[in-house]
Amino acid sequence: MNKEDIKKIIPHRDPFLFVDEITDYVPMTYAKGIKKFDESMDFFKGHFPEFPVVPGVILVEAMAQVGAIIVLQHDTYKGRIAFFAGANKVKFRRKVLPNDVAVIECSITKMRGNFGIGFGKIYVDNELAAEAEVTFAIQ
Repeated sequence: MNKEDIKKIIPHRDPFLFVDEITDYVPMTYAKGIKKFDESMDFFKGHFPEFPVVPGVILVEAMAQVGAIIVLQHDTYKGRIAFFAGANKVKFRRKVLPNDVAVIECSITKMRGNFGIGFGKIYVDNELAAEAEVTFAIQ
């Protein structure tokens, strides 16, 4: 699924869309996405000018967006919005730098009505860069 398909599922748009494509998808269970963090992205100008890195909060957001894609494709939730409700067990294991290609995986671990929990991981060059449990509410 390409970026235009993704835009039909989640409401995020540039500069706050952090998924370029979905390469694998299992309904209501799992998805794998790709994001190239191009050196021209605005946040690199201030985080940090001498040593630019992708902010950790953006990595967590990227995991949450892949999780939202999993849930919002289901007929029950189509056309709705997944709001971030929290993040737990967040760990950053390696820097993500300009022009890195991040492979973002997310699995939905629990759904109860309009609330859910997912667990995401980001890899760069097959090395774990970040992981987090994300909670969300569907509205």
